[in-house]
Amino acid sequence: MKKNKNKRSQIRKLSIAGIQQISRYLLMPVVLLLITVSAAKAYNSPFEQSDSVAIQGRWDITIDIAGKMYPSWLEIRHSGLRMLVGQFVGIGGSARPISRVNLVNGKMSFSIPPQWEPEDHDLSVEGTLQGDSLTGSMTFSNGNTYNWTGKRAPVLRRKSEPVWGKPIHLFDGTNLKSWHATGENQWKAESGIMRSPHSGSNLVTNETFKDFKLHIEFRYPKESNSGVYLRGRYEVQVIDSKDLEPSSVLFGGIYGFLTPSEMVAKAPGEWQTYDITLVGRMVTVVANGKTIICNQEIPGITGGAIDSNEGEPGPIYLQGDHGPVDYRNIIITPAK
Repeated sequence: MKKNKNKRSQIRKLSIAGIQQISRYLLMPVVLLLITVSAAKAYNSPFEQSDSVAIQGRWDITIDIAGKMYPSWLEIRHSGLRMLVGQFVGIGGSARPISRVNLVNGKMSFSIPPQWEPEDHDLSVEGTLQGDSLTGSMTFSNGNTYNWTGKRAPVLRRKSEPVWGKPIHLFDGTNLKSWHATGENQWKAESGIMRSPHSGSNLVTNETFKDFKLHIEFRYPKESNSGVYLRGRYEVQVIDSKDLEPSSVLFGGIYGFLTPSEMVAKAPGEWQTYDITLVGRMVTVVANGKTIICNQEIPGITGGAIDSNEGEPGPIYLQGDHGPVDYRNIIITPAK
């Protein structure tokens, strides 16, 4: 009899414990929701302010420096329950992470440490959302402050597959009539080669393009550096990188954004090839016969872009301010 009472007591305890366990599981989502909403209200997240939703996304920025316009780029996105983070591309350099974007009473601000700037001060940015645009000011590491405006970056997504037109030879091997230099010209045509013997100006096609396939051959001396800018806005790195680990800032990388799957750079002094397809934001890079970037999205402009008007056609431009480089057999096949 005593054994039966003990068994009934144990069963009753187990039943109560089971009900308590089930209750905890049922209540957990409710508790988590309350915590989420409470935290969101405390930190001005999308639960409370529509601004923190509207300000997210990619922004094509133009900086006004003494009446001359310079391109820049900003991405803001949500992280976790309550934080805004992002990345930023300045006039030069690569994309830099933003660890925290502040948003208080509709005003956005953030700061990031210097990259290639000689000064030690942070770059500070502040702006205000006005409809579907951003306006604000930017204080550089040297202490100078300039005004800027931002517009939403276009998606650039095609509705159908491209139909390719006829190939165009951008360099006939004898002259540079299809190109112009951005400053004092050091480029010259010699024996079928487009040559920049020393650092100087960049070289830009007179014609602009939207979607295209590009074949281009190049060589560089040891430790030299150049780049092929697609639409004048997205740099594919041309740089001495043999035997190094792949990186977005080395051979074949979309500068600061996309890292090649492998390093296929040849030794300095050897001729090398890129076959690049750009459709909207989607890029494929075949280097020296190997696909190293396969149909990946380019988020935004890279440092050194000619402008931030991503929705418009743009030229091919070759970087000539980082060291000597040679190019030849430059053929572009535009989409109709």
